Amino acid sequence: MAALRPARQRPVDLAMTGGAQALDQEALLPAVRDAVRAAGRIALGDFGRPGRSWEKSPGQLVTETDLAINRHLHAALGALLPVAAWLSEESVDDGRRHDADLVWVIDPIDGTRSFAAGKPEFTISVALVAGEQPVLASLLNPATGEHFEALAGRGATLNGRALTVREPAPGAPARIVLSAGERRTRDFQAMLPEAGLSTIGSLAYKMALVAAGRFDAYFSWRYSHDWDIAAAMLVLAEAGGMVSDRSGGALLLNRPAPRHAGLLAAPPFLHRDLVARSLRALASVAGPDGTVLPTATRAG
Repeated sequence: MAALRPARQRPVDLAMTGGAQALDQEALLPAVRDAVRAAGRIALGDFGRPGRSWEKSPGQLVTETDLAINRHLHAALGALLPVAAWLSEESVDDGRRHDADLVWVIDPIDGTRSFAAGKPEFTISVALVAGEQPVLASLLNPATGEHFEALAGRGATLNGRALTVREPAPGAPARIVLSAGERRTRDFQAMLPEAGLSTIGSLAYKMALVAAGRFDAYFSWRYSHDWDIAAAMLVLAEAGGMVSDRSGGALLLNRPAPRHAGLLAAPPFLHRDLVARSLRALASVAGPDGTVLPTATRAG
């Protein structure tokens, strides 16, 4: 495999023989780190004043900065590993990924509303996916300087410090982080009466903070997409945590529809408890077709 050249020199194509099996993630990570940090500098230049913004769909904000970072990462990562396909929240899915061994899965800014409002609760999320699972992750909060990284089978770090999840102490209330919007529409406190509930922006950041031990779990019934979760799920898994959909099912990436029904992220024992609670609660709020009813439309 060709070695990576020093920073500021022309990126090199990694020699690939046998597809993803020949990938040296450890050799690739420093160049990915540089690309993500450069994206962070773009974000900080516009933090709290992102220029033009609009809703690409109801409730989905996008800014000129999202698109600028998307262009930067597409160029930098594409030059670094041209055999990999591309899936980004801010790019049209061209379908190439369905036949590719490797796929870059990107969210240029996860937590765009927080970014636009000047709240330090957003991340730049980059993952390399082989098959249906992430093998490399780089997740940066430029506003706080927190840089989470992970390699499959080789652990996760925060600014170079190894991460290991820990179960809550016996008898201590679990610290669970939620989406602010979802908390307004669902009574999660009734489902988790003994837990301490908090809200912050950026789905990926919430998951990473579970890996770092700031929270014990992340709980959501909302739908998410591959670009929301790919990097953070590897960070969490390599820190010893577990992540699933809201019913406890495995999260598989790079499927035809890159969407997932909820997220439960926690250390193993707590994760099992949350899956059981989620299943019981889902059974009580499901409509006739099995879909979950929003709080406002539930009977009674």
